[in-house]
Amino acid sequence: MSAPAAPFKTRKLGRADVRVSELGLGTAPLGELFERVDDAEATALIAGAWAGGVRYFDTSPWYGRGLAEHSLGRALFRRPRADYVVSTKIGRVLRRPFGPGAIHDQWLGGLEFQTVFDYGYDGVMRSFEDSLQRLGINSVDVLLIHDLDPWDHNPPALDAFFGQLKTGGWKALSELREAGVIKGIGAGFNSRESIPRFLDLFDIDFFLVAMRYTLLEQEVLESEFPRCAERGVGIIIDGGYNSGILATGAVPGAMYNYEPAGPAILERVAKMEAVCRRHNVPLAAAALQFPLGHPIVASVIPGAITATQVERNLAAFRHPIPTDLWAELKHEKLIRPDAPTPG
Repeated sequence: MSAPAAPFKTRKLGRADVRVSELGLGTAPLGELFERVDDAEATALIAGAWAGGVRYFDTSPWYGRGLAEHSLGRALFRRPRADYVVSTKIGRVLRRPFGPGAIHDQWLGGLEFQTVFDYGYDGVMRSFEDSLQRLGINSVDVLLIHDLDPWDHNPPALDAFFGQLKTGGWKALSELREAGVIKGIGAGFNSRESIPRFLDLFDIDFFLVAMRYTLLEQEVLESEFPRCAERGVGIIIDGGYNSGILATGAVPGAMYNYEPAGPAILERVAKMEAVCRRHNVPLAAAALQFPLGHPIVASVIPGAITATQVERNLAAFRHPIPTDLWAELKHEKLIRPDAPTPG
C-alpha cells in the first residue's frame, strides 16, 4: 500500500473565511443517482479521496434524501475536524413520507424521506440542524442555497421561493454567518443566469456552478464571472466533465449534461481528444485542471461512485499539462481565446 499523499494545495473561497483544497469531492453520486452504492464502497471512495490529498467535501440533504450526508459523516467521523472542510446546503427539508408507496424523483436509491422545498427562516434553521445530525459533526464550514434556479423551478415558483429567501431564509443564513457558526454563504445551481440575480439581491460569498465552466462551456466569461471578480465572489466548479463526455471521450452513448451527446458535441470532443493525444495528456486531466486557470475558481469537485473512479480523478488532476496544449486548444477554436488557463 502506498503512503498517503500530501493534502492538495488550498485556495481561499471568495469572500468566505475558509480555504478549500483545489481538488474536492462531490457526493451527489453517493445519493445513488445513477447506480446503487453500498456502504463499503462509499466508505472506500471517501477514504481514497482523503488518502489522495482531498480535504474539501461537498454534500446536500437532497443527495439521496439524506443518504450522502450519512455516508460522508460516517467516513469522516474519526478524522480531526480541523483537517477538512465540509459544505452542505439548504432549500429542502426532509420529512417522513406523506403516505404509502414509492417516492418518485431522480434518485435510484437513497433514503425513504419526502423532500419539501423551504427557503424560509425556519426551514433554513431546521435543514442546517438536521444536516449536522446526519453528518455526525457539530459544524459545517459553509452553507449553500441549493437549486434556486430555473433548472429546478418554473418561473412563478422560482419567484415565490426567491421571495421566501429574501424575507426569511437570508436572515437565518446571515445570523449564522455573523455569529461565526458558518464561515460563508454560497449558492449552488446549474444555470448561469442565476448568478446575476443572486449578486443583485444578496451579499453572497461564493457560487457552486455545475457544468457551466468547462472545456465545453465558457459563456460565463462574458459577464457573470467578471461581475463575480468585481465583488470578490469565489467559484467552485462541479460537473467539470459535463456529466460524462469529458471523462469518457467521444464514445457511443457519451453523456453531455445528462443527455446523450449530439453530433456537434461529439465532433468537438473528438477534436479535443486529438489535441490532448498530441501532448500525451488524457482528456479527463485537461477537463479537471482547466477551470482552475481562472483566478476566482477555488476548487473543482468531481463525484464518483467507486474508489477506482476516485483514483482516476486523482491521477488526472496530478497529470502534468504543458502550456502548449492550452495554446493549441485556443488556436483550434476549441476553447475561448479569453479563457484563463493553468500554468
